[in-house]
Amino acid sequence: MPTLIARPTRIEAAGNKPKLIDEHIGRVNSGTEALSVAHMRSPGGWIEPGQRPAFDEFTVVLRGTLRVEHAGGALDVHAGQAVITHKDEWVRYSTPGEDGAEYIAVCVPAFSPATVHRDA
Repeated sequence: MPTLIARPTRIEAAGNKPKLIDEHIGRVNSGTEALSVAHMRSPGGWIEPGQRPAFDEFTVVLRGTLRVEHAGGALDVHAGQAVITHKDEWVRYSTPGEDGAEYIAVCVPAFSPATVHRDA
């Protein structure tokens, strides 16, 4: 039988400014460990600590620009584009544009604070 997810759960975000994370599917909202699906909205000038996550992350940008720094440089991912970041590789996300960004992130396996491995 299909499982209805009636509403997301708001998750606390890391970073220098408030960012909205609404987890629809994942460890917190549905008890799903295989993957997580979250709707993200970050303000202009938001930046989070670097991380070396133990999961792959698939991100589709709906509005604005998401910057993804990595060991070899940085990518600016614009509305209508997507990016895949790979487990165990260092990345840092930010939204440099004045209007911030809105995006969907899918993590495989599901996001967990214990497996994101943020920089100290």
